[in-house]
Amino acid sequence: MKVKTILVSQPEPKVENSPYFELQQKHKIKIDFRPFIHVEGVSAKEIRLQKVDLNNYSAIILTSRNAVDHFFRVAEEMRYKVPEGLKYFCQSEAIAFYLQKYVVYRKRKIYVGAKDFADMAPLIKKYKDEKFLLPASDQLNADAPQTLNNLKVDWTQATFYRTVMSDLSDLADVYYDVLAFFSPTGIKSLYKNFPDFQQNNTRIAVFGPTTQKEALDHGLRVDIMAPAPGTPSMTMALEKYINEVNKAK
Repeated sequence: MKVKTILVSQPEPKVENSPYFELQQKHKIKIDFRPFIHVEGVSAKEIRLQKVDLNNYSAIILTSRNAVDHFFRVAEEMRYKVPEGLKYFCQSEAIAFYLQKYVVYRKRKIYVGAKDFADMAPLIKKYKDEKFLLPASDQLNADAPQTLNNLKVDWTQATFYRTVMSDLSDLADVYYDVLAFFSPTGIKSLYKNFPDFQQNNTRIAVFGPTTQKEALDHGLRVDIMAPAPGTPSMTMALEKYINEVNKAK
């Protein structure tokens, strides 16, 4: 069956040259965007209940833009004046660059990893006498605690924001040829909103093995998988599939 409509379970890209828009124009298909999950901040009161006092830490470990936003949000709510000497350990260059939204970059002590959390290990080890705070979501990747525990540093994990399933009730009577998912929580959100969802002719596209596992655990048929050899991105995997099924017979 040909693909004419796709629902991507993420926010619409803000850049004009997004591969999704190119895909849409090239194949004359309709692509809609709708986040199946969203992030909600944890209140300063809840963070105090986690026995977290921002004054006790000399270094902050930032694993995402959300972590940056919610650390500074909480700091403001707690009336905590962020000291100039605070050290920032950023998981990637993109996160470090985003930090400029809140601090004057050249005046701060910022240390940047390559990409994965484990890449920061040598940097953190170099400053092992610091007291580290890891402001994170309620769904923190297991790599982070494992890496920090192996380094035997003084660190604290605190939940500054949560991943919440969105209300999708307005989509109840809307049909798409393809649903594209990027996290296990996205699959869970589908079934929370539509417990009786039947896949039928809907094609399911998933990104990453954990998303694939969640889909299969729910009895879904996975038709499109990324990353895969030759298709490292979701858009490339979608295009390959569309090229195969939309050929005129």
